Amino acid sequence: MQDPNEDTEWNDVLRAKGIIGPKAKEAEITEDQIQKLMDDAIQRRTDLPLNEGQRDKKIDDMSLDELDELEDSEDEAVLEQYRQRRIAEMRATAEKARFGSVREISGQDYVNEVTKAGEGIWVVLHLYANGVPLCALIHHHMQQLAVRFPQTKFVRSIATTCIPNFPEKNLPTIFIYHEGSLRKQYIGPLELRGDKLTAEELEFMLGQAGAVPTAITEDPRPQIRDKMLADLEDKSSDFY
Repeated sequence: MQDPNEDTEWNDVLRAKGIIGPKAKEAEITEDQIQKLMDDAIQRRTDLPLNEGQRDKKIDDMSLDELDELEDSEDEAVLEQYRQRRIAEMRATAEKARFGSVREISGQDYVNEVTKAGEGIWVVLHLYANGVPLCALIHHHMQQLAVRFPQTKFVRSIATTCIPNFPEKNLPTIFIYHEGSLRKQYIGPLELRGDKLTAEELEFMLGQAGAVPTAITEDPRPQIRDKMLADLEDKSSDFY
C-alpha cells in the first residue's frame, strides 16, 4: 500500500479530490530536545564500559593502560585529550607529594638537602636543641605546615651538628632558603615571638618570606598599642 504521506503527484491528486487527508506534519525538534541529544552523546563518550570487571568505570577514573585499550573503539582524538589530562593530573599530584613531612638531617646532609635542594625549591631549616620548649613548639607547628605545603621542604637539625658551638641562647633558629640561597632568618626566641607563637603566625612569617603560598596576608597576632603612647595621644587631643 502506498504511503499517503509520500510526496508523489498521485497523492497530490488524491488530496485535491478529498480522497486522502492532508499530509501529516513532521514533528518539530525543540531546542531543549537538541540539547538533550548533545548531552546524551557527551555522556556516552565519557561513560563507556571496558569489560565485565570495569563496566561502571568512567574515563576520568581509568588508568593510562585502560585508556590505551579504548583507542580501538573510540575516537582517538577525544581519548588522547583525556589521556593528556590524566598525565598532567598525575604529574601535579606527584609533584605536590614530593615532601610533606619534617625531615631530620645531619651536618653531612646539609649541602645536599639545603644548598643543593634544586631549582625552584624552598627549604625551611629549623635548628634546635633537645629540652628547649620553644623548639618543641616550632617542630609541632612545622609538622602541620609540612603536610599543608608539601611543595616546600621542611627540615630540622640539632644546631651543633650543623654549626659547631652554636649558642643555645639563639635557639630556636629558622633559616629559609630558595634554590640554595639564604632568603630570611629568624634567630632566637624574640624574633620567633616566644612560647605564645601559633601555627598561623609561623605560617604568616614563612609566607612573608615566600617559602609557602599562604592565604594569610595580615599578621594574626593582635597588635597591642603602647599604653604610654596612647595616654600621650589622649592628652594631646584634650589639649587641642
